[in-house]
Amino acid sequence: MEKKLFKGAEYLITEVTKDDVFTPEDFTDEQKQIAETTEQFVQNEVLPDLEEIDNQNFDLVVKHMKKCGELGLLMIDAPEEYGGLDLDKATSMLVAEKIAPAGSFSVAYAAHTGIGTLPLIYYGTKEQKDKYLEKIITGEWLAAYCLTEPGSGSDALGAKATATLSEDGKYYILNGTKQFITNAGFADLFTVFAKVDKEHFTAFLVERTFEGVELGPEEKKMGIKGSSTRQVILNNCKVPVENLLGEIGKGHKIAFNILNVGRFKLGAAVTGAAKFALAEGIKYANERKQFGRQISSFGAIKEKVSDMVAHIFASESAIYRLAGLIDDRIATIDKSAENYYELYQKAIEEYAIECSITKVFPSEVLAKVVDEVVQIFGGYGFIQEYPAERFYRDERINRIFEGTNEINRLLIPGMLLKRAMKGQLPFQQEAMKAVDALMTPSFDEIDDSVPFAQEKYTLQNLKTLFLVVAGAAAQKYMDKLVHQQELLIALADIAIQIFAIESALLRAEKNIGRVSEKKAKLMEAAVKVFTFDAVETVAKAARKAAFFTEEGDNLMMILSGIRRFTKYDATGLLQAKRLLADEAIEAEKYIF
Repeated sequence: MEKKLFKGAEYLITEVTKDDVFTPEDFTDEQKQIAETTEQFVQNEVLPDLEEIDNQNFDLVVKHMKKCGELGLLMIDAPEEYGGLDLDKATSMLVAEKIAPAGSFSVAYAAHTGIGTLPLIYYGTKEQKDKYLEKIITGEWLAAYCLTEPGSGSDALGAKATATLSEDGKYYILNGTKQFITNAGFADLFTVFAKVDKEHFTAFLVERTFEGVELGPEEKKMGIKGSSTRQVILNNCKVPVENLLGEIGKGHKIAFNILNVGRFKLGAAVTGAAKFALAEGIKYANERKQFGRQISSFGAIKEKVSDMVAHIFASESAIYRLAGLIDDRIATIDKSAENYYELYQKAIEEYAIECSITKVFPSEVLAKVVDEVVQIFGGYGFIQEYPAERFYRDERINRIFEGTNEINRLLIPGMLLKRAMKGQLPFQQEAMKAVDALMTPSFDEIDDSVPFAQEKYTLQNLKTLFLVVAGAAAQKYMDKLVHQQELLIALADIAIQIFAIESALLRAEKNIGRVSEKKAKLMEAAVKVFTFDAVETVAKAARKAAFFTEEGDNLMMILSGIRRFTKYDATGLLQAKRLLADEAIEAEKYIF
């Protein structure tokens, strides 16, 4: 049976089944082997050097990046005709996740393989790929991406860097300063964005040795200290015309489409970092004794562990669900088509909303995890000799780069409403149905003998609630809704939690018959623990959206609907938490 191809954001208005999602339990033996290779490389080679790397010994970073090239870890997304492996997005995300415990090194890796390499793969000419791609995917050369400027971060199109064609027509002369450029200190090739004739936003491939390329000093950062972060200064930099990437004036397509993948890959990386931090926290809790007992035996610590496990489970489920969505769509594209990469990019762009979700949600899960891990370490969590201190500092940047979480939150409902206005999603019709449901008393009976009956019922109610509050917001503000940022962020929070709940729920439902009885019970517990928290988050966001939008009788009606649609019977919650905690504490790691 042919697999259904879902549209981006369609999950909010339709029922998705367990057979529609890809889960970590679906990994092939080949994917597991690649993951194992990556894990062993990080454990045996990178982690022993991590302190030196954090002291900015970039020679070690370069050395390990070249080893990544030897292991094939830099060529996962590259086409086979240029020596690449051309593997699917699930594999690419899995490697990003397994590299993540390598701290600062993982930042260098992610920048090189993602935003550093993908512009060339997706938009480069044959001549450009012939010249540069093999060097990049073998680790002979390292790559960086130059978009941000001192005065333009989230507003990428506000860049001031310029590109002017030389009188002889052989070069573009680039001038400007790029800020916060990862890998700048050792990169050989930069993807640089500048405005041709101060107007047309365009990308260029710039070699480090080109005349006019200068670097600022290393930034003194709070975290990820072992990654190189410098300004790249273009001082009458001469770039051959054949190094123009893509089309003049179409640089925004490259910037934003590459960021979709970057956001998604970041979500995978922070999920891997969360698993690693959790394991370190549990190990310490098992060693540390207070009042004559291991602190891991106390309920206060157990609850922290259970909540971390459940949130990581949801994060992981969302990441690989999106990988499956993208891979299914890419699989329908004819690889021999002349415009293959154009269609490939459209396949990814279809899920731009989900890419933002899987950047925001996992990065905030990591923030919660490292905060709790520091708390478990207590005073030692503040001491550099212990790993929790580095986790805490390194985590913070993830909510800023690849588009701040605020920008991504604004994009989620913004893109959704644009698609609705273009008729790509029947949002208005579904919102009207949701209002009818709000006005109609419910006497539904839930059959608790069906697995996840309570969660499924609650999930459907949350989708209805989203449509009610989003519909009310669209009706009141119409085309001015884009300026109501507080409201858009509240709507995004609802959409994010719905995707996370559904991802965790469908993963568990798909696998409870395929895993051991013990593992099935753990999955059920993770779904319950996470759903309880997520529903509370939705309720708060929905109330904010209601107060931001309505007043009088309409407000009272929507608030009543929020109370009704966010009811969740979490009977057995304490037992579920203790089950997750006990298993994770015994295993001293993430248990799924």
